[in-house]
Amino acid sequence: MTIRPATPDDAAALHDVAKVTFPLACPPDTLPTSIAEFIAANLSEAAFAGYLCDPQRELFVHDNGGVFSGYTMLVYGEPGDRDVAASVTARPTVELSKVYVRPEHHGAGLASALVEASVAAAVARGAASIWLGVNQQNVRANRFYEKSGFALVGTKKFLVGARYEDDFVRERPLSRR
Repeated sequence: MTIRPATPDDAAALHDVAKVTFPLACPPDTLPTSIAEFIAANLSEAAFAGYLCDPQRELFVHDNGGVFSGYTMLVYGEPGDRDVAASVTARPTVELSKVYVRPEHHGAGLASALVEASVAAAVARGAASIWLGVNQQNVRANRFYEKSGFALVGTKKFLVGARYEDDFVRERPLSRR
């Protein structure tokens, strides 16, 4: 299993994973047009190119011989969302903004390996906690995050298309070295 930091050359491959995996995280009644708009605005090749050049972001990929099976993205800095800022208690904190694995690799341990690589990077940068938002209806993801040490600490809204979705905020304390 090869987990590595993403590079600027990986933007197109990251977009390819995102367009397959983001819809899986959405509630079943999310409109396909809303999903497509979100992907175009936030998960396009150009968006990933910007993320990969941003010093406040760090991405990790599972590289399977040049084909990506999954990725994570960290966002360093204080949470910009008021609900998240009030829910997350340990500072400094890092957002685990994305954890996505292609469906044919679910259950193979890739998500856990990607999360642990992300946690190690957050610890290396001095974070006291790592947090994420996950749709309240995404039972599989919530079960995974609970098992991975992310406790439910609050709620927030997440805009997809013209509709706000209800997300849980989950936080995992980190042991700093």
